[in-house]
Amino acid sequence: MKSAVEQFLNYLRSVRNASPHTLRNYESDLAQFLAFLAPPGVEAPALQDVSHLLIREFIAHLHDHHLERSSIARKLAAIRSFFKFAVREGMVVRNPARMVATPKLAKRIPSMFSAEDLNTFLDGVVAAPLGPLSSRRKPDAAEQNQLLVKRDRAILEMLYAAGLRVSELTGLNLADMDRKELMLRVLGKGNKERIVPYGSKAEQALEAYEPVRSAILRKAKSRGDYQAVFLNHHGTRLTSRSVARILKKYARLFNINWDLHPHSLRHAFATHLLTDGADLRAIQELLGHSSLSTTQRYTQVSIRQLLEVYDKAHPRA
Repeated sequence: MKSAVEQFLNYLRSVRNASPHTLRNYESDLAQFLAFLAPPGVEAPALQDVSHLLIREFIAHLHDHHLERSSIARKLAAIRSFFKFAVREGMVVRNPARMVATPKLAKRIPSMFSAEDLNTFLDGVVAAPLGPLSSRRKPDAAEQNQLLVKRDRAILEMLYAAGLRVSELTGLNLADMDRKELMLRVLGKGNKERIVPYGSKAEQALEAYEPVRSAILRKAKSRGDYQAVFLNHHGTRLTSRSVARILKKYARLFNINWDLHPHSLRHAFATHLLTDGADLRAIQELLGHSSLSTTQRYTQVSIRQLLEVYDKAHPRA
């Protein structure tokens, strides 16, 4: 069983080009399933002996531990994918996980922020202009904060301007940017590349960030990541978690009630394009969705907005 899981993970890594995040999730979910099947002192069952009843017991075990339905659904999807691989490789005759129902999930409509709200928010992320820093001295705390505000503004502008996933933003390299044509080469899920435009506001923010980036790299010296676009104060590539913290920090400054995270800006990018008449297929390409049904979630937000306008404005609503 353990050997089969290793083969499956290697298949995802080498054939499917799964992202590191996806691989970690599959590895964690399947390891938890194996631990349930073979607790300490118990021998793991043979792969062909794993029935749909055992998988249901595992799902019930997760329910008993009050795991979110979305997490349970993800773990079940990992088990299904593993057994689908095992069937294709001739390890088992049938996929027992197909007989186990996925927990019903509530349909969630993404939180929506108006274009006016986001414009006000982004325009409010500013820092006082600084002259060039001498390489002989370190900036004080106030200057360091102003430097990072310029970086943060560029991050937020780029997330909204190009509709990027946070992992796509942190993975950006200088070589991926065409500053003249305002285009990005983005490496999305499954290592799929796409070309995405970005706007003049994001370019202005990037120009303001350039001397900041240079100052950070001068300080970092050989430890710096000279390829990455967005750097932390140590000169290494920013992580997705750091970007989420940055966004929440500014959201609290402007409106403590905002539930704002990096994906909120991606949702806003798509919804605002759709509201202004962009074609759904074009939005699908810009977002890098493999399925149009994923993109169609944004139509739910627009329809909800239309209904709210109708209820407020129509005399016989």
